[in-house]
Amino acid sequence: MRTEVVEIYSDTTNCAVLRHPGRRFPGVLVQGDTLYNLCRQADRICLTAQGVMSADDYEEMDYFREELRTFLSHYKKVMSEHGLSLPFFDTPGD
Repeated sequence: MRTEVVEIYSDTTNCAVLRHPGRRFPGVLVQGDTLYNLCRQADRICLTAQGVMSADDYEEMDYFREELRTFLSHYKKVMSEHGLSLPFFDTPGD
């Protein structure tokens, strides 16, 4: 872990906008519990949509879901590496 100064443009709850040093554009900070909930919602949407929408549309939605899952996996790995507890109950398969 390291500490650096970031530019905070908005610290609105669950939608903070900040610019990390070395980056040209600001980004949005998504809290871990919010990320987890977005992943769960994407899972439910994909489960419901499978077989209902076209294969191409489903593939695109599933790709989006997997991208969210990649962020969540990285978040959980970093939290574990630093001995931090997760802000959600980590159920098997999540």
